[in-house]
Amino acid sequence: MHVGALDQGTTSTRFMVFDHAGRIVAMAQEEHQQIFPQPGWVEHDPQEIWIRAESVIEHGLNQAGIGASELAAIGITNQRETTVLWDRTTGEAVHNAIVWQDTRTADLITELSADGGQDRFREKTGLPLATYFAGPKARWMLDRVEGLAARADSGDILFGTMDCFVLWHLTGGPAGGVHVTDVTNASRTLLMDLATLDWDDDLLGAIGVPRAMLPEIHSSSEVYGEGVGPALGVPVAGILGDQQAALFGQACYDVGEAKNTYGTGCFMLLNTGEELVPSVSGLLTTVGYRLGDAPAVYALEGSIAIAGALVQWLRDNLGLIESAPDIEALAASVDDNGGVYFVPAFSGLFAPYWRSDARGVIAGLTRYANKGHIARAVLEATAWQTREVLDAMRADSGVDLTSLKVDGGMVHNQLLMQFQADVLGVPVIRPTVSETTALGAAYAAGLATGFWDGLDDLRGNWGEATRWEPAMDETDRDREYAAWKKAVTRTFDWV
Repeated sequence: MHVGALDQGTTSTRFMVFDHAGRIVAMAQEEHQQIFPQPGWVEHDPQEIWIRAESVIEHGLNQAGIGASELAAIGITNQRETTVLWDRTTGEAVHNAIVWQDTRTADLITELSADGGQDRFREKTGLPLATYFAGPKARWMLDRVEGLAARADSGDILFGTMDCFVLWHLTGGPAGGVHVTDVTNASRTLLMDLATLDWDDDLLGAIGVPRAMLPEIHSSSEVYGEGVGPALGVPVAGILGDQQAALFGQACYDVGEAKNTYGTGCFMLLNTGEELVPSVSGLLTTVGYRLGDAPAVYALEGSIAIAGALVQWLRDNLGLIESAPDIEALAASVDDNGGVYFVPAFSGLFAPYWRSDARGVIAGLTRYANKGHIARAVLEATAWQTREVLDAMRADSGVDLTSLKVDGGMVHNQLLMQFQADVLGVPVIRPTVSETTALGAAYAAGLATGFWDGLDDLRGNWGEATRWEPAMDETDRDREYAAWKKAVTRTFDWV
């Protein structure tokens, strides 16, 4: 038997099959369109994503040479905060999905902040008011699609993040689909109370989202329903937002363990156990995971909006590289950044600043600078942003990290990982299976169905593949960090 994971990401959807040792048996992946209707707006076509999801499940099973009956369970992981509203009867989305990076709710956020400031809901939700989160995205659609608000009040329209939309279709859609989300995704909506793990009427009223359209909130590891189509009869038994899934897949089950995922954005999570740790340093307090009836495990999170997406921008918008991996050779063609710093505040700055008024800046340009320096500054931007988040985590938790577990697409870039170790001053460790997001979803599903016995089983699967030791002089590190901080201030108050 095997376990499958459906990984619905920002740029693509994948289906991966794992064996009992947590090794990848098969993977199928398909990209979907990125839609940019105007500056600051980012959308996806939910129907296209569902078609991709069905396709990758079918191709992944074929590649593994197994049928659906040989899967013990399927877990779902997803790009978080990306918001869909759809018709309960037809299953059709009423608007394109509004992606987590989208900034169109800026005016609504300003309006909500007028009474109580940016931290108005932080005590209950662990989140600042920001365009990042899902609840205000739903409100934006309710306000602008004609007749939608009345239909939502009556329960004809369903709300969900991508996990919820995919689960509903995977378990039958209009013919009995399960309308459920898990605690990790619900904790990213600004609508759930972190302490009660339930939707909060005061939050729903303030943000303007009717309870009738909301999914039920369940744990991250339990059987929600059975698959249809290519996953016919398979228990769907795990849901984790992508960053929590990576925390789980990296076996960060003890208080103080942390991981950083380098994808479209960059996300560092620190396990704080059953304790809700409020942040005073610009981090998010979020649910890490909840296994069945056990208490929830919480985490502190530093969210960075643009990491791998900056490499894509260099490729697609400027044409400086032909493919994303080419950036490493281009960046290595120079000895250092030549004094150039690139702050990619394309949709504002996330942690630890939460400045939706910021926009991207390249600072320190001289006639000396060339495309190699730009490429190096692009990679270094991810490392410096991670350093800022780590500093905030130290301040909030009092925990000094002794190493950082890393995963995601960018961890195969040796230059970036060495620079990351240099600017953090601690070893950076990549596991043998770097696809930890999908692995975490598989683990949650496999635990719920008895495929794995418990957390010790999963800890035993984790193995170190590569370690980068810091090699930068502390004086150089401090000088360059100060220059980065200076560049960041230049992005403020642009909008």
